[in-house]
Parts: sequence; C-alpha cells; structure tokens
Amino acid sequence: VPDDLLLGLKFVFGPSAVPALDLVDQRSVTRMRSPSGRILYQVLGSSGKLYTCYSSCHFCTCPAFGFSVLQKSESLLCKHILAVYLSQAMGACQELAVSEEQLTNILLAEEEDEG
Repeated sequence: VPDDLLLGLKFVFGPSAVPALDLVDQRSVTRMRSPSGRILYQVLGSSGKLYTCYSSCHFCTCPAFGFSVLQKSESLLCKHILAVYLSQAMGACQELAVSEEQLTNILLAEEEDEG
C-alpha cells in the first residue's frame, strides 16, 4: 500500500487502519457464498477468534464494534469490517462456497454466542 494511501486510511479510519491491513495481509478474511447468493464474511481476528461481518448492513460481531461503534459512537467501524472492505477492494478475500444449511448454522451459532 503506497504511503499516501496509508496516511489517508489512517486519517479517515484512525487506529483501525493498520490492524485492518494486517488482517488483509494475513489473508484473514473469508467470503462465504451460499447457492442462493447470500454472502457473509468471517474474519479471523488477531486474538484468534472468528468474527462474522455483514458488509451489506455494516455490522460485525466483535466486542469493539458493539462498544466503540454502537454504544459510544467513537468509530465508524471496527478493524474487521474495514478488513472486509479492503480485502474486497484489493481482491485479497478468500472464497468459500457453503450450503444454505452451513450458512444457517453459522448465523445460528452467532446468535447463541450473543444470547
């Protein structure tokens, strides 16, 4: 990433920019697509935990998103969502075809983790 672009990312997205680029460099973003065309992203965070991101509605299941973005309104997004957007733009997303049942199980597992 050129220095001027990196500076721009840091200016707009603050402290999330560099960690998000690290996630992209580590190929931590996986795009999951079901036969019906439903898409979701999973990002392997730096802590080793897997987070589910929805770029269509700008949401991540990580605690930082819940706290910094939703509760405090301190950030526009977390590093995981930024990593999803950057990996899309850079063509660095891993692709995984999943069945409708597998996609449903991923979504239900997230709901159980939150509940």
